[in-house]
Amino acid sequence: MSQPKPTKSSDIGAKRLVSLAPTAWVRWLTGVDTAVSLDILSGEFQWVSRANDVLIKANSPAHGDFLVANEIQLHADRRMERRLRAYAALAEERYNLPVFPVLVNILPTTARISRRYYAKFMGLVARQDFKVINLWEVEAGLVFDLNLPTLLPFVPVLKGGDNVASVKKAVNLLRAEGDLEELEPLLAFFARFALESEVIRHIMRWDMAVLRESPWYNEILAEGLAAGRKEGLQIGLKEGREEGREEGREEGREEGREEGREELLLFILRRRFGELPYELTQQIRQLDAEKNLELADLALEAKSLAEIQAFFHAN
Repeated sequence: MSQPKPTKSSDIGAKRLVSLAPTAWVRWLTGVDTAVSLDILSGEFQWVSRANDVLIKANSPAHGDFLVANEIQLHADRRMERRLRAYAALAEERYNLPVFPVLVNILPTTARISRRYYAKFMGLVARQDFKVINLWEVEAGLVFDLNLPTLLPFVPVLKGGDNVASVKKAVNLLRAEGDLEELEPLLAFFARFALESEVIRHIMRWDMAVLRESPWYNEILAEGLAAGRKEGLQIGLKEGREEGREEGREEGREEGREEGREELLLFILRRRFGELPYELTQQIRQLDAEKNLELADLALEAKSLAEIQAFFHAN
């Protein structure tokens, strides 16, 4: 079994991943074998910046200098259409170069995935096409064949990558490069969608402190918090009077955070063990914040739902 290593501050976001092999990444995204990455630029534009934006300046003999505006998101989100339209326009304006926008979706979804932004108003039309890559449709073997270290942490969610052999190969490639060891917990995180936790622990390192710095971990956290936070804010704003509006907002936010923690825990448990018994769901909704966090840690480690139920018997 692999031994845990000391925790250190890590950058395991999209910019860090793309920086591992930017030319290989640009060629894969665009399909242009002669393209080369020149620089990873600042893509921080007011109102549209996110941790998973990557803006690359590239060049190819056929196209000259151009920009690749790349967004990597956990789940497909229809709001991304408008965002990519703005992102591409702002990048073109700032750097005065043509833009090739690409959207990468990590986890599968049943929602319709759009490949363009389209709006019509008073006879005028606005449109922005963008390339979409769904990682669950990408062959895991491609990552190894094309030497794409950017995709190594995602191998377990790629097509044909949800097995011990593929995950072990990805781990070994990360370890072969000393400066990539920080990505091992991210690989372990995505392996949770494919393998049992005990199997993962025998293969690689699991480090929650490092994972909490990952924008994808926080995106899952945000999904769980979103519903509760929204309702809580609405309550706070509605009930807050002019003289005490700030207090009302804060109270609403706290209620939202509590409900969000419950939803996140239920999300993790359903993802790992399927539909939950009604009684267990009600018990989870009655947990205080401290017990909720204890159970969240257990939810990531438990081998069966029986261990979750035993938690309530013990408490």
